[in-house]
Amino acid sequence: MLKLLILGTSCLLMTSGDVLSKPFLPQFPEIDLLIVNGKVLDGLGNDAITADVVIVGDEIVFVGNTDFDPAELNGRVTTRIDARSRYVTPGFIDLHAHGNPLETAVFENFLAMGVTTISLGQDGTSPGVTDLSAWLARVEDRGISINLVMFVGHGTLRDLAGIGRTAVPEPDDLASMLMLLDETLKYTFGMSTGLEYNPGLNAEEAELLALAQVVGQNDRIIMSHLRSEDDDLIEASIAELLKQGEVTKVHVAHLKSVYGHGSAAAEKILQILADARAAGIDITADVYPYNASYAGISLVFPTWAKTTDDFNVAKIRRRAELEDYLRDKIARRNGPGATLLGTPPYTGKTLADLAREFEMPFEQVLIEKIGPQGAAGAYFVMDDALQTRLLVEPLISVSSDGSQEGFHPRGHGAFAKIIEEYVNKRQIISLKEAVRKMTSQPADILGITDRGIIRVGVKADIIVFDPEKVKATATYPQPHQLAEGFDIVILNGKIARINNKVTEELFGKVLKPEKST
Repeated sequence: MLKLLILGTSCLLMTSGDVLSKPFLPQFPEIDLLIVNGKVLDGLGNDAITADVVIVGDEIVFVGNTDFDPAELNGRVTTRIDARSRYVTPGFIDLHAHGNPLETAVFENFLAMGVTTISLGQDGTSPGVTDLSAWLARVEDRGISINLVMFVGHGTLRDLAGIGRTAVPEPDDLASMLMLLDETLKYTFGMSTGLEYNPGLNAEEAELLALAQVVGQNDRIIMSHLRSEDDDLIEASIAELLKQGEVTKVHVAHLKSVYGHGSAAAEKILQILADARAAGIDITADVYPYNASYAGISLVFPTWAKTTDDFNVAKIRRRAELEDYLRDKIARRNGPGATLLGTPPYTGKTLADLAREFEMPFEQVLIEKIGPQGAAGAYFVMDDALQTRLLVEPLISVSSDGSQEGFHPRGHGAFAKIIEEYVNKRQIISLKEAVRKMTSQPADILGITDRGIIRVGVKADIIVFDPEKVKATATYPQPHQLAEGFDIVILNGKIARINNKVTEELFGKVLKPEKST
């Protein structure tokens, strides 16, 4: 029987039923996937080789020159993929993503840009349940279209332990939080912190070091949204994380310098990281390829007015001070035109637009119409020269910090943009290096050894694509457009997306740390 699936005009999938003249991998009576004629990038930064990849079950069992006539496989091959003129690489691993698989099991925005594994529970927030393993079991039972790496959020732990926004926890509450962290780290990949957000922003050094001790004892990682990403505070914020790095592995999430300018500013940050590594601290970082961030509008409010209760008090007792703060803050963040709101009823409008619409100063719009919990948005506050220098640094990985619903193109375009913009257009990074920064490097950061590379014995998370056809179609006005060019996405040995469509079955898995504690 002959089965054909045509991908565009140049990628052919087929099965055959002729007779073998020489046995090929005789230990496998059936071969599930055979990828031939592809330019294989192993994910480790090596040059591409023309090779075939054989997949049985969910594993790669052969990489090399098969040197046989595919017609001789006697019906053993279920699906053959002709990857001629295309690259075959590991699936991308997103170190920092957002979403709720119990609400939406299909993460097509990630699959469409070649991502096969995402990390959730970021910025200090994870599902607010004491037993996160039960939550993960529900995800697994329901099914998910992509592999999931889970972190537990520091802010969530504070809330579960009854600490909330208290600066110094009571000893019993701290002990409860540490015990819960220790238990949760048995099956999660680490702890995330969001020290720019409530309730995490209230945590002091002693608490963070106590948490770091537990993370280190479990051989996990702290993935941190720093206390501040502002240019004048980022060094102190990194220093705070480095203190935790004395007892555990640490990672800077979505590294950026708000208000910073020029590659020299980036070099200064990179030197701090290099010096720390030279001193024996295991610190890593990731960036996303956009010069606008995305977060809740509380980000621009002062600490004493971020929550609804505090805001209501400040609005009455500290109104003039609040207006001055917001006016200065937004001015420093490139003005009201640089804040693009992404939640109803203000979706697609800037603060400048709303100021004109409501005929009031933008700081009053923030106070009277929005409030600290009333919206989220994109903030055009980063310098391209600075961020590009961070992005091309060999020790910095790639993330999206994106979601399916966020009004920012990074959730649908980040990984495609790396190839389209920085590999193809600017030519400031090679394809093999870009692939490494999106595959084996993030896998190493997470402690995953059986994904992120193409090698015999690892799980078959693979993508097939022509880099010249990769496009990030998502834009700031239209951020929910799917990336183009990633022709085939293979997840755990199964084709998860082809011909611009996801398959009906959900082939993702909830991953567990390889090092048990």
